[in-house]
Order: sequence, then C-alpha cells, then structure tokens
Amino acid sequence: MSAVVNRALRIGEVAELTGTTPRTIRYYEEIGLLAGGDRAQGKHRSYTEADVERVREIIRLRDLLGLSLEQLSELLAAETARAELRREYAQTEDAAARARILDEALGHIATQLSLVRERRRELEELERELVDKRRTIHKRLAELDG
Repeated sequence: MSAVVNRALRIGEVAELTGTTPRTIRYYEEIGLLAGGDRAQGKHRSYTEADVERVREIIRLRDLLGLSLEQLSELLAAETARAELRREYAQTEDAAARARILDEALGHIATQLSLVRERRRELEELERELVDKRRTIHKRLAELDG
C-alpha cells in the first residue's frame, strides 16, 4: 500500500497507485462503482485518497470473488451503507437509534454474505467437477496399466 496522499490526484496517478488504467477508472465511474472525481469548470478530474482506496477495494473484490460488475456494485453499495451507519452509530447515544442502525447493518451484511456464499457455491461446484474429472483420468490410467 502507498503512503497517504494529502493532495488532489489526477486520474493517471490513481491508475498508477491502483495498478489499473484511467479507462477502467472512468468505466467504474460510468457504471456507478466509483463516484466521479471532482471536476471544476474546464479542469481535469481530481481524486482523493478515499477514491484510491475505493478503487483498490473494487479491484480486490473483483479479483477475489470474480463477481459480475452488477454483483460487485451491490456488494460495494452495502459496504458504503454500512460505513455510513458506523458514522451514524458513533454520533448517537440513543439506544433505540443504535438498535435501528444495527438492524439495518445486519441487512447489508446479509446482502454481502448472500453474494459471497453464492460465489463460494459456484467455486465448490467447479471443484467437484474437477475432482470428478481427475478421478476419471486416474481410473483410465489404472486401466491402461492393468
């Protein structure tokens, strides 16, 4: 990970820091995975360290889970909502409000778990298929040797 950047970044810098391309970052903006960088009239987009971290998280989840962009968007939306709930929770001492916040957070976590579990089921199915294929090949090899 890089050191914290305390200045506005241009899209090329974000791409370099995250190991991706400016085109990918623009695409993530177009489909709503990443908020568009701030752009003053006639100026280039500028990004923050939070944007860099968001791109890193998008890439990590994309690579780790192999989710579709729609699924990835859903997963990240739930994470963003949970981050907002954490802020809201820290700002209140009211027990009823905290209970509501925690219940809402549970809903977002359920969404995330559902996506992760579905992906795991798909991977387990692929693993079973490969194990069966390997077993068949071992059986054929044994028949050739016997």
